[in-house]
Amino acid sequence: MQVNPQQLLDDGFIILRQVVPPEQLDSLRASYETIVERQHRRWAGELDWDVPVAMDYKSKQPRVVLNAIVDAATADTVDFNLHDHTLGVSRQLMQAPEAAPTAMFFMSNPATDHGPDPWHRDAVGRRLAPLQGLQADMLANAPGYVQWNIPLYDDDVLWVVPGSHRRPNTAAEDRQLAENPRAPLPGGVQVRLKAGDGVVYSNLILHWPSDYSTKHRRTIHLGYRSFGGAIFPYSTHFYWDLGFTKHLSPASRARFERFAALHAQERDHIEAFFRAILDRDEAAFRSELAVLHPGEAERLVCVTLLSRLATKLHELTLPEIASLPHNDQSKAVGDQRTSFYLLQDMADRFSAAETDLLYRRFAPLEAQTDSVVDMPDSYDVEDFIATWRNSD
Repeated sequence: MQVNPQQLLDDGFIILRQVVPPEQLDSLRASYETIVERQHRRWAGELDWDVPVAMDYKSKQPRVVLNAIVDAATADTVDFNLHDHTLGVSRQLMQAPEAAPTAMFFMSNPATDHGPDPWHRDAVGRRLAPLQGLQADMLANAPGYVQWNIPLYDDDVLWVVPGSHRRPNTAAEDRQLAENPRAPLPGGVQVRLKAGDGVVYSNLILHWPSDYSTKHRRTIHLGYRSFGGAIFPYSTHFYWDLGFTKHLSPASRARFERFAALHAQERDHIEAFFRAILDRDEAAFRSELAVLHPGEAERLVCVTLLSRLATKLHELTLPEIASLPHNDQSKAVGDQRTSFYLLQDMADRFSAAETDLLYRRFAPLEAQTDSVVDMPDSYDVEDFIATWRNSD
């Protein structure tokens, strides 16, 4: 399946027909129904958990985390996430030599009506780079992360505002969202998908889950990140670990092992990047930055994302946080429980004194990028280097 990466950059989403090959639709429906039934038995306490990270069936959007519940009989659900129509299309759109699934979820309908959710963008907040930086990085280089909805039955829950992934909210949008964030926005488009169709989109786009009702819903929800593409993705962690691959074929297991190896290599480069700052080694800093963010434009966004990581590493050493259980530590530093293992892996590579020094080296950049939306107008990577070139 061939796609045009420019369409995603222009519109923020692409609707693709028959992402699920017609001959696979019935078998995927059957496998996912088995998975949903097993998930409900786990929610009811009839089966033990392997990885208890799925949302409760009483929530507005019951969600199965596929790798937590798959077995050999339902492994075709995972294999589909490696298909040319999913992983292959994602790699094309991110214009990257390699890509990997970060999240393999399955959305179903709640037991009671919850109505619409608010309009939102997924990748916004002070734990990431400012929104305009993320957008500029994507537009100057290529997306580093894409998201999918692929319904197994007709689905029209999702709405999007085309082009909003390229800009912040307008004043008119902010006014309406303040008045009623659960109503259609001007310019909003309802994404109407037939069974087996898919929509792939940038989650920087304004989007709206318009109706969490009891209407039968079975929708595959996926995230993919790039490896070796032009930018450092703002969503890097996996919601899975290799334990679940025991249920997969040797070929599929090998692919996930490759994804894990790429992730480990990236963490090694992040460590080297941080050590270059600690050592005030400009050459090593520039070299590692070029590996993590090969695109020359908007590299400050990558540095900002890694600055946020350095802040979390520092916070983990604070006595009031270090003494907490792991789940509470992840909440305290604003990290997701499913990605905390990555934060802990990085924390184990540095002493408390090193994380404190790293935090101080990044402090000038943190002050410049404190906004949720705006990147600094006259501050770049060279300015950041200058702040620690001759520092203590």
